[in-house]
Amino acid sequence: MQLRHERTLLVPQDGTARVSCMAWSASGARFAVCTADRVVLLYDEHGERRDKFSTKPLDAKYGRKSYVVKGMAFSPDSTKIAIGQTDNVVYVYRIGEEWGDKKVICNKFIQTSAVTCLSWPAENIIVFGLAEGKVRLANTKNNKSSTIYGTDSYVVSLTSNVSGKGILSGHADGTIVRFFFDDEGSGESQGKLVMHPCPPYALAWASSSIVAAGCDKKIVAYGKEGNVIQTFDYTQDSSEKEFTTAAASPGGQSVVIGSYDRLRVLNWSPRRSAWEEGKPKEIAHLYTITALAWKRDGSRICVGTLCGGVEQFDFCLRRSIYKNKFEMTYVGPSQVIVKNLSTGTRVVLKSQYGYEIDEVKILGKDRYLVAHTSDTLLLGDISSNKLSEVAWQGSGGNEKFSFDTESVCMIFNSGELTLVEYGSNDILGSVRTEFMSPHLISVRINERQQRGVEENKRLAYLIDIKTIATVDLVGGYNTGTISHDSKIDWLELNETGHKLLFRDKKMRLHLYDIESSTKTTILNYCSYVQWVPGSDVVVAQNRNSLCIWYNIDAPERVTMFPLKGDIVDLERHNGKTEVIVSEGVNTVSYTLDEGLIEFGTAIDDGDYHRATAFLETLEMSAEAEAMWKTLSRLALEARQLHIAKRCFAALGNMAKAQFLHETSIIADQAAQEHGGDGTDHYLVRARLAMLDKNYKLAEMIFLEQNATEEAMDMYQELHMWDECIVVAEAKGHPMLDKLRRDYYQWLLDTQQEEKAGEVQEGQGDYLAAISLYLRAGLPAKAARLAMSRDELLTNGDIINRVSMALIRGELYEQAGDLLEKVGNSRRALECYCKGSAFLKAVELARLAFPGEVVKLEEAWGDHLVQQKQLDAAINHYIEARCSIKAIEAALGARQWKKAIYILDLQDKQTAAKYYPKIAQHYAALQEYQVAEELYIKGDQTKDAIDMYTQAGLWEQAHKLAVKCMSQEDVSVLYITQAQEMEKQGKYKEAERLYITVNEPDLAIAMYKNCKMYHEMVCLVAKYHKNLLSDTHLHLGKELEAEGRLQEAEYHYLEAKDWKATVNMYRVNDMWEEAYRVAKAHGGANSYKQVAYMWAKSLGGEAAVKLLSKFGLLEMAIDYAVNSGVFEFAFELARLSMKQKMPEIHLKYAMFLEDEGKFEEAETEFIKAGKPKEAVLMFVHNQNWDAAQRVAEAYDPDSVADVLVGQARFAFEQGEFQKAEAFLLRAQRPELAVKYYKEAGMWSKALRICKEYVPSLLEELQEECGREAVKKGSNGTEGLLDQAREWEQAGEHARAVDCYLKVRDPSNSALMEKCLLKAAELAIKFLGRSQSMQVTRTVAPQLVAMKKYSEAAELYLSLDLIQEAIDAFIEGDEWSKAKHVAKELDPRSEEYVDQRYKEYLKNQGKVDSLVGIDVIAALDLYAEQEQWEKCLEVAAKQNYKILHKYVALYASRLIRESSWDKALSLYVHHGTPANPQNFNIYKRLFLEMVNAPGMNCAEAYSSWADLRDVLFSLCENIVKSSEANTPAHEEFETMLLISHYYATRSAAQGVKQLDTVAAKLSISLLRHTELLPADKVFYEAGVAAKAVNWENMAFIFLNHFLDLSDAIEDGNLDSLDNSDFQNTDIPFEVPLPAQQHVPEEKREEVRDWVLTMSMDQRLEQVLPQDERDTYEASLVAANTGVRSLPCVLTGYPVLRNKIDFKRPGREANKDTWNKFVMAVKTSHSPACQDVLKFLSQWCGGLPSTNFSFQ
Repeated sequence: MQLRHERTLLVPQDGTARVSCMAWSASGARFAVCTADRVVLLYDEHGERRDKFSTKPLDAKYGRKSYVVKGMAFSPDSTKIAIGQTDNVVYVYRIGEEWGDKKVICNKFIQTSAVTCLSWPAENIIVFGLAEGKVRLANTKNNKSSTIYGTDSYVVSLTSNVSGKGILSGHADGTIVRFFFDDEGSGESQGKLVMHPCPPYALAWASSSIVAAGCDKKIVAYGKEGNVIQTFDYTQDSSEKEFTTAAASPGGQSVVIGSYDRLRVLNWSPRRSAWEEGKPKEIAHLYTITALAWKRDGSRICVGTLCGGVEQFDFCLRRSIYKNKFEMTYVGPSQVIVKNLSTGTRVVLKSQYGYEIDEVKILGKDRYLVAHTSDTLLLGDISSNKLSEVAWQGSGGNEKFSFDTESVCMIFNSGELTLVEYGSNDILGSVRTEFMSPHLISVRINERQQRGVEENKRLAYLIDIKTIATVDLVGGYNTGTISHDSKIDWLELNETGHKLLFRDKKMRLHLYDIESSTKTTILNYCSYVQWVPGSDVVVAQNRNSLCIWYNIDAPERVTMFPLKGDIVDLERHNGKTEVIVSEGVNTVSYTLDEGLIEFGTAIDDGDYHRATAFLETLEMSAEAEAMWKTLSRLALEARQLHIAKRCFAALGNMAKAQFLHETSIIADQAAQEHGGDGTDHYLVRARLAMLDKNYKLAEMIFLEQNATEEAMDMYQELHMWDECIVVAEAKGHPMLDKLRRDYYQWLLDTQQEEKAGEVQEGQGDYLAAISLYLRAGLPAKAARLAMSRDELLTNGDIINRVSMALIRGELYEQAGDLLEKVGNSRRALECYCKGSAFLKAVELARLAFPGEVVKLEEAWGDHLVQQKQLDAAINHYIEARCSIKAIEAALGARQWKKAIYILDLQDKQTAAKYYPKIAQHYAALQEYQVAEELYIKGDQTKDAIDMYTQAGLWEQAHKLAVKCMSQEDVSVLYITQAQEMEKQGKYKEAERLYITVNEPDLAIAMYKNCKMYHEMVCLVAKYHKNLLSDTHLHLGKELEAEGRLQEAEYHYLEAKDWKATVNMYRVNDMWEEAYRVAKAHGGANSYKQVAYMWAKSLGGEAAVKLLSKFGLLEMAIDYAVNSGVFEFAFELARLSMKQKMPEIHLKYAMFLEDEGKFEEAETEFIKAGKPKEAVLMFVHNQNWDAAQRVAEAYDPDSVADVLVGQARFAFEQGEFQKAEAFLLRAQRPELAVKYYKEAGMWSKALRICKEYVPSLLEELQEECGREAVKKGSNGTEGLLDQAREWEQAGEHARAVDCYLKVRDPSNSALMEKCLLKAAELAIKFLGRSQSMQVTRTVAPQLVAMKKYSEAAELYLSLDLIQEAIDAFIEGDEWSKAKHVAKELDPRSEEYVDQRYKEYLKNQGKVDSLVGIDVIAALDLYAEQEQWEKCLEVAAKQNYKILHKYVALYASRLIRESSWDKALSLYVHHGTPANPQNFNIYKRLFLEMVNAPGMNCAEAYSSWADLRDVLFSLCENIVKSSEANTPAHEEFETMLLISHYYATRSAAQGVKQLDTVAAKLSISLLRHTELLPADKVFYEAGVAAKAVNWENMAFIFLNHFLDLSDAIEDGNLDSLDNSDFQNTDIPFEVPLPAQQHVPEEKREEVRDWVLTMSMDQRLEQVLPQDERDTYEASLVAANTGVRSLPCVLTGYPVLRNKIDFKRPGREANKDTWNKFVMAVKTSHSPACQDVLKFLSQWCGGLPSTNFSFQ
């Protein structure tokens, strides 16, 4: 965390002016400071002072200075401030919501002593401490105060936890007291928590611990139950003063503690579970910090000082800019402030569980926040400031987020869709789907309020591409599944989630009513659809129609308008709904009938009166009628009878209106008699049920009221006699028989013989029933009755009457059934045939007349053909062996494959005439291959060729023709056909025919004759590619000759001859076209040349204008000049660019010079203003007189150049004296020097230089020296010679330089000699600075040559002590380095020692390092992992150092899972009671109890080691300051557990002690808060099973299986602990992170438990002892008395016990004797060791003659 100073809010004063208190408002928009003058200053969030007000004393007579403000806090709504004062009062000021609002006292709480501190943790609750030691609560709602708790010590500090649900108070005696308003399920204790060594003036309650500090210069972090976690001791820091105040960050991740001139920062590390100290913020002259206030978002902290200053600091981990739009400020590991840089709005993103936030992203049009932690996912809506945090296991960042729904975030991950509602910390729902498109998912979250529905959250999504599922997210159940026959491409729920619209790939629009599960297709073609916002109105587009459903409950009622374009949007605002339609470039809006939409809204709101009033304003139409019907249905459901009656009247249903009128009269009477609205009266309810045609409900209502008569009257009035008789029978009505007679008579009177017959049949009078059926003309029903009764079948008269009636009625099939039943087969067969019941006829014939079956099959087929069921007739003809009829039927039925199958079975002659018909069918289907085969089978090959020809399949036709025709005939046929098509203008078809017979040239000629050059070129490209370019050129020339220049251009360009195109246009004086072609297809300068030629052809001003237009004027002039056309260039320049004239003259002059026309060139040079060029021209041609003349006349400055030229010529001729004279005349002696140098005449060069340019003499001398070196036989020798010369000449500086330049890697002795010589000369003859510089150059080179002593001596000669020391060190000459340091610079001795340590460390010479710096040596051993050596050396130091490295080694071994080695370390080196080591001891214990394979006799040594280590530790703790602390108690418990484990392993090695081992496994169950529960229950169950304690084994193993399942589920919520009621086996145990028992063992246990559960003898009850308590429980269930555990079994010792010397140690006598006897008989070393340990642990053994031998 970083503290960065932002600004000074209040400038400090010169003297004491203590800032007693400060506070930030909950909103973060206000900051208050109370000054020493008792004035409250108010600042805004930007640090600007906006307001202030003065506080008031309790009694004005004592004056304003009679009190001090000790506490101040804002209310949670930021509109009030509470002030605690030392004059025994707490005032609450209302400061208002706006700056400048009047400040008034709204609450006043008078106390009995001074208020010392104050906090406002929750709404209406102020907590404050008093000088008398009480902590009180003030309720601003009722203006009363009460004491929360009282102490006898002054309250010095007060703070609350992060949630504000708990408070801590610090007192002058060091006491820290905790109190919870709500412990939020933590189970943490209340009351006195800690006794701090000094008054905890600095007190902070962070999320993970409590931090306290005071005048002892120590900062102590306490755990949740008051145990010390960490201590930061600054008592050795003389600059540190007492700690005065502390504040925890709002997230609880950081704590700032203030002292003198310093702020210390502690940051909680979740990974280390410890506090880490950040770099302290030290500010000189800040003086004592008296107050701290943290902004609620954690981004700033304000500091108040003793001198009245207030400083504001920015507090953050890091800060970053996201997309240049947002600023991310990480104010803690679990809290980020996201600020919109453009609007300044801020959102605080915080993990409620304290997890570290990894990365924050802003998605969805920069509106939504997404962040990950290790176990959760944070989401937020920036615009509404709604934030969510849900449990989320990491998936590698593969989630995809969708923000299309405003109130819900949709997350897709591995085929799963998860919904999270913003503002909720629970996942709303999760479903499996592979379809992530927002068009295929619809979510509705409380979008429209409905009657009686508080929460309405619905989801619709695709299970697969054809199946939709709808889910109620509140209840978490599926509300419907819609299977569709086509792929679905869009779906959307309405706002109430009760109706679903979806569209399929066939563009059909469907409506699904979720409540009734009905699906309706409402549009067969839909290109746009949308629900109108805020209603259930649907708008859709069907091609050129706008479709509107104002009442979606009546989908057949649709309003349609014609459209000219496409719907692009739907807008509803300001009471107006518009459909936006795009009509090409225009956008048109269509306004919907808002009244009709309003009706739907009224219905949804349940305001039926408003809906009725609206409908009465409408004229009757299809839409209005549908709405009246909807309103009538809803009004009846709501029992609003008057509205329903009005609806039916409007619909013209007067019967229902009258019925409702009568019903409403009954309701009104009931209301007058009984109160209410009368609709609950049974008559009203029954009549409404009758109106709904729910007569059973009406009957039930009547019978509930015992109104049997009314029920029977209802049914009689409706002529529902059957239901009436049922009611009479049920109620035993006396008029039942009469009722039946009346019913029968009524049926006869109304001529309902059929119903009367059914009545008689029901009463068993079958003859009468048959007679009635025959009278009613229902012989079939009579026949059915006759066939169902055997006694009637024997009655010939009845059978005859019935059969004749059936035949008369032409019911031949039923007659046949009856006759067959009575055995009259022949007549039955005749009836079947007459009735065309051929199936029954054939079945009868197979049994009675087999010879007639074939004939019947043919007749059956003929019948089916008459019925146009040709496909069904085919098989019957086949059965009748009528092949021709079967073929014709198959053809008629278009069963082509079946027809081919039958034909293939016939002879060729019969089948031939049918194949062509079938072939024509397949040809029509374009299945030409099949058709071809059929034509060939029918000997119609010519027809097949014609088929292919007509279809344009020339290749297939050609292939077929080749098979049956000669090549010549085929060619003639195709060419003739092609020529015919050519005449018809069908050139493409003709081309294909030519190509088919391999005559492309004919096709090319055809296209050429028709001047269809494009097609011709395509064929040439395909068949004569080598002629393509020539063809294009030829066509271009032809077209050019014909004057078709544009077409000619195309062909020229295709031939890649753009120049021909340009030339064509140029010849035709079409310069613009030529320019275009050149620019598009020519090179970079081609178009410029064309433009130039165009301009040249124009000449004069026209040329100037043209070139100016193209921006090529200057280029054209340059081109003309470069081309030598100077006249055209002069013309263009004269007319437009006169400034170019000198340039043209110059180039013309140069041109003339090249031509040798020097006099004309001279003239042009002078016109160009370049006389110097003319001079140089003459100089170049050695015409010195002309050059001299021109120079003197036009350019006197060039006279010198002429002289120089003459001098150069003279030098070349060897006339040196003459040349020197010319140069001296030209005043150019340096050139004379140069020429002499080049000639190697150094003496003359030096002479001229010394006489005329002495400034260059030194440089020339150096160059002369270099030249001398080069000329020498060897460069090195030359340099040495030169150096000696300089040295002799007294030029010592030059000599030094020469010596330093010597470079000869092969001769190091020479190099050394030269370097030393240079240094010697420098020291002797040069100044101090120069000699120093030379030394610093030479010495490093000597060091590089490993001449360390020489380099060091050189340094020493100039008193460069440090450099000399470094040189000796570089050469590892440590003794010399130490000697020099000691003699010349004692301050460097420490430096040499330090370097020597580093040297030894780097060289790995640890043994040598030990004698110098043992700690560094030990660290190096540890770093190199030479732990044995490290510990060996550490052991020679002291106990503390030894155990530091033992702890380091042990920690490393534990991390590497080598806990056994770590344990052996402590066995060997002992266990100090050092709190820093406690975690290591605990970790060793946990590693062992979780390790597999430790439940055996072989594990004894490991358990014994752990036991002995813990025993030693506990003995050491007793002697330390940690005695009797919670940590001590915990280690005592661990010692007891490890003793049980060790004793169990020992007992497992001795057969007669198996019950002891089992009891120890069972006793360990009471320690499952420290042990893995599943492992312990498994071992206890297996041990009980091994000794045949099956009841206990069953209970323990069954619970083990429950635990195993809970581990798989990840929680213990469903765990049943009822078996362990009234035992000391704990219920609340930690859930193991993993399974401790392998899968195969779990399966064995599962099988055994299942087997035992079937055993009736098994009792699922734990065994009890004489206490009526579970035998292994230490606590008696009834009395609560706690017994001591047996030291050998852990079972309670109740009687017959053995006492040991140490209190609290007992053993059961029988068990003890048994154990001792087993030790004597078995001589088990493990058991002997157990007794030896008990002797130590229990203070000796009882008197016995046993010895440990």
